[in-house]
Amino acid sequence: MGLLQGLLGARNLLLVVCVPLLLLPLPILHPSSEAACAYVLIVTAVYWVSEAVPLGAAALVPAFLYPFFGVLRSSEVAAEYFKNTTLLLVGVICVAAAVEKWNLHKRIALRMVLMAGAKPGMLLLCFMCCTTLLSMWLSNTSTTAMVMPIVEAVLQELVSAEEEQLVAGNSSAEEAEPISLDVNNQPSLELIFVNEDTSAADFTSLMQNKNLNGVPTITNPLRTANQRQDKKQPSQEKPLGLTPSPRNQKLNRKYRSQHDQMICKCLSLSISYAATIGGLTTIIGTSTSLIFLEHFNNQYPAAEVVNFGTWFLFSFPISLIMLVVSWFWMHWLFLGCNFKETCSLSKKKKTKREELSEKRIQEEYEKLGNISYPEMVTGFFFILMTVLWFTREPGFVPGWDSFFEKKGYRTDATVSVFLGFLLFLIPAKKPCFGKNNDGTSRESSLQSEPIITWKDFQKTMPWEIVILVGGGYALASGSKSSGLSTWIGHQMLSLSSLPPWAVTLLACILVSIVTEFVSNPATITIFLPILCSLSETLHINPLYTLIPVTMCISFAVMLPVGNPPNAIVFSYGHCQIKDMVKAGLGVNVIGLVIVMVAINTWGISLFHLDTFPAWAKVNNITNQA
Repeated sequence: MGLLQGLLGARNLLLVVCVPLLLLPLPILHPSSEAACAYVLIVTAVYWVSEAVPLGAAALVPAFLYPFFGVLRSSEVAAEYFKNTTLLLVGVICVAAAVEKWNLHKRIALRMVLMAGAKPGMLLLCFMCCTTLLSMWLSNTSTTAMVMPIVEAVLQELVSAEEEQLVAGNSSAEEAEPISLDVNNQPSLELIFVNEDTSAADFTSLMQNKNLNGVPTITNPLRTANQRQDKKQPSQEKPLGLTPSPRNQKLNRKYRSQHDQMICKCLSLSISYAATIGGLTTIIGTSTSLIFLEHFNNQYPAAEVVNFGTWFLFSFPISLIMLVVSWFWMHWLFLGCNFKETCSLSKKKKTKREELSEKRIQEEYEKLGNISYPEMVTGFFFILMTVLWFTREPGFVPGWDSFFEKKGYRTDATVSVFLGFLLFLIPAKKPCFGKNNDGTSRESSLQSEPIITWKDFQKTMPWEIVILVGGGYALASGSKSSGLSTWIGHQMLSLSSLPPWAVTLLACILVSIVTEFVSNPATITIFLPILCSLSETLHINPLYTLIPVTMCISFAVMLPVGNPPNAIVFSYGHCQIKDMVKAGLGVNVIGLVIVMVAINTWGISLFHLDTFPAWAKVNNITNQA
């Protein structure tokens, strides 16, 4: 028994050692570049799927096995680990770090809550819109970690307001039942902000050995509604990582009514789904879209069809339709069909409970004070970056890139890195000149701390995803140079009898199932080379398959281990596994249907998907040669 326990404890180490040894006969018995590349690909894929080692560490396997087997030179492999997308990510993270540091996201979220009021239906729509908006520019994990404490605070205010109303109406406070969200019985809301040093271990236990997928985590704790308790809880002064213990404490949570429980479930789950929907909208919204973009540009360098603008034009209607339909789905599933009652904006129909809740939310917003100078600078850079991305090559009119003599030298990464660099220079204090009223010279704002520091950037920068993406590029480059991708394409000729839409649908269903159990970056990194070869073999426009698959990989919303946002929401204890499966299945089907409709309607005209493009023909001829 002890031996068995020891083997189970060392299963990751055994897997890391045994998998390469068991697969070693493949390159030995078949001494070819294709076999050697397949060996490296399988070993790396097993490490990614099993997560026996961190995803970033597993991505380094091609860096030493490719040169060892003679697939690629060491210098060629090294060049794959830092690409244009890495610079794009660096610039975006600079802006994201500024947003998080100066609490701009909290101001936006609370303001939208005030606009929506305390009606459950409108509150649900408001939080979903706010989360979607933030998730367009920040990682899904960061957005969920930012918004969930605000959601939890609002839920506390809703229930505590009801308690006050009931206690006021009774002659004795003892007659009132205990509230469902007892602040004293639940951990501080700051627990949701994951510390950089402890996130891997804490998420491992929470997500059953499924780590953060390389997406950035929040390390700067923000002031939350229950911050008043910090002095009473000195052990929670330092932000902790997510652990299963909060949920275990909440399993015995008692709700005043079934309606209150449904509201808590609905609002919590909707944050995770809205973060996923928002991530689809922009090319920098998720790691999967970044991986797709760089792989596509490497695979088809002559194809200048996918950029920030074209991706947004295609995906924004998808996100908008998904947001509305998902809101209806969540409302029907948890709150029923009485939209008139739950979505009314009339002040006459507001209950005492809703009025008290809105008053407390207003007080929380007022604590933020007037908008600060750093917030204004961050918001300006946020908008400027978006405008410059859109106007670089809009497609229907000449962009600002056409003003330069040499074409093709500037990309979206150029804009993001430039603006991110400026954030390190601009002082956080508003510029002031002259003298004070007493005649003394004013302190120069140039000597103050900048909007963000390198430490702020380091806390937010997802270095693991950088290495992971680089490993995917290395695998794709090895598959192409060794001829493995061509061999895989030839094995799929049996699918040529199916129409293109059926091939795409089957691929989307397959990745939607796989991604529920395998991390999103690992899934797309494994499938991209295969789908490229399949598209070229069947003479289908590669984008017709790659874009829907990239989007469907993000629909891992049915299980807590599907992605970090699911785990964050699940840790609050409002919903159970069956709730996530039931609601997530509906969102998954909604997303799949909308994506398939989009790629077969406006996607065809936007990307010219009805023809096999010349840039794909050139690449196909090169691979066959």
